[in-house]
Amino acid sequence: MAESPIKNIRLKAMDFLARREYSHKELKQKLFERFPDSAEIEQVLDGLTKDGLQSDARFADSFFRLRVNAGYGPNYIRAELRQRGIDEALVAEVFSEQGVDWGEAARQVFDKKFSGVDLSDQKARAKCMRFMQYKGFTFDQIKDLF
Repeated sequence: MAESPIKNIRLKAMDFLARREYSHKELKQKLFERFPDSAEIEQVLDGLTKDGLQSDARFADSFFRLRVNAGYGPNYIRAELRQRGIDEALVAEVFSEQGVDWGEAARQVFDKKFSGVDLSDQKARAKCMRFMQYKGFTFDQIKDLF
């Protein structure tokens, strides 16, 4: 007797979630790659959310901490969370709950990357600013470093 598609999809989803947190959107994409013709994916995802096995809030918290520890700024993190399907209200909630001192975070990234750089040289200064913008820090946070 063949196993039901819902059971197979749920087992695969739980396998993914056992490794790391996934947003609803990411997990849906991964399951569609594995089960392209399945109409039951959304039903399985709703069940996982209801059972507490998948949570966008938990994913957002985990992802936020991971990115802050990797030296990324608020603009970068906010954009990545949106890209992963996290709604703006939840993004705002995560940012307010975490209480990161972005000025200090920017200082740590800057000091680690540019500790011996002569900032009187305009080219070097511009390079530092571009790097910090790429890492997702705001203009005011970057300006405070110089």
